[in-house]
Amino acid sequence: MIAKKILYWYDNNKRSLPWRRKGSSKQKEYFTLVSEFMLQQTQVTTVIPYFNNFIKNIPNFEALSKVNETKLLRYWQGLGYYSRAKNLKKSARLIIDKYNGRLPDNYDELIKLPGVGDYTASAISAIAFNQQIIPLDGNIERLLKRILNLKTEKEIKKENLHKEKKVFGQTTRSNDYVQALMEIGALLCKPRNPNCEKCPITKYCLSFKRQDFEIKKKNKKIIDKFYLATLYKNNNQLLLIKNEKFNFLKNLLIFPMKEITLSDSLLKSNKKLSVKMSNMNMNISIDFLNIKNKTKEGLWIEKSKLENYIIPTFTKKIFESVKHNL
Repeated sequence: MIAKKILYWYDNNKRSLPWRRKGSSKQKEYFTLVSEFMLQQTQVTTVIPYFNNFIKNIPNFEALSKVNETKLLRYWQGLGYYSRAKNLKKSARLIIDKYNGRLPDNYDELIKLPGVGDYTASAISAIAFNQQIIPLDGNIERLLKRILNLKTEKEIKKENLHKEKKVFGQTTRSNDYVQALMEIGALLCKPRNPNCEKCPITKYCLSFKRQDFEIKKKNKKIIDKFYLATLYKNNNQLLLIKNEKFNFLKNLLIFPMKEITLSDSLLKSNKKLSVKMSNMNMNISIDFLNIKNKTKEGLWIEKSKLENYIIPTFTKKIFESVKHNL
C-alpha cells in the first residue's frame, strides 16, 4: 500500500526535470549518468541549468568521451568537486571502449566505472534499468528515519538503514518509485518543517504519530587546516599555478599556497579568510608580494580576466577578499 500511495502521489505531483524527459533508451542512460554525477552533493535546483547547458554542448557518450578537458571543466564550472567531471569523462570512454557505447545494465559492472560508488550504481540500476533496488540518498534516508522514527546511533547506521528500507516494499515501476521516494523527501519530508498535510503516507509514519520530526545524523568530523596563500603581483597581473600539491581540486589553477600550523597562522597579521570545503575548514592567511621580474613558474593572468579561467571557489574567494588592496 505504501508503494501504491507514493506512486499515485508522484504521478500527480512530480517535478518536470530535464533528465526525466522522454527519449530513446540510450538517451535515458546518458541523461541518468550525467544527472547522477551532477547531483552528488549538489541540490536539484542548482543542477538544472548546468545539466541543460552540459547536454546542449555534450549531447551523448561519444561526445563526452572525446571532449577537451578545458571545455569539459568550463561546462562544469560552478558545480564544484571537479573530479566528478573528470570521472564522468573517464566513464564515458570506458562505456565507448568496453560496453559498445551503452551503459552497463547491472550493479556489478556499473560500480566499476570511475566515480561510481554504491549509491550511484544503485540509483542508475533503478532509474535507467528499472531494477528493484532502492538507493539511499539523503532524501530517502530522511524519509526512512521519519517513517520508522529511527533515533539511536545503531538505528541510523547505514547497514541498519539498508535492512530497514524493506518497509518501502517493491513495485514493477522501480524506476518511478525510486524517484518518487526522492521527490517526497525533497518536497514534503524536508529536514525542517515537513509538509505532512500533503504527504500520502502519514498513516504509516511513526514520527507523525509521535509528532517527533527531529532527524538524527551521524556526527561528521570537521577538520581544521591552515594555509598561507601568496599573491605574487606584477603590474596588473597575478600568478596562478597548477595545483599538484594538495589532494583536493587537483590540477586546477590556484594561488601559490602552502600548509602551515595553527601557531604559524596566529603569527600572521595579514588578511585572513575561512572557507568550508566538504568536511574541512580552510583557514587561509594571505600574503602579498610585488615582483619586478616574472621569474616564478606558472601562469600570469590579468586581474580583470581571472573570471575567464576555471579556478576553484576558494581561489575566487581569496581574490574577492583582497582585490581592493591589489
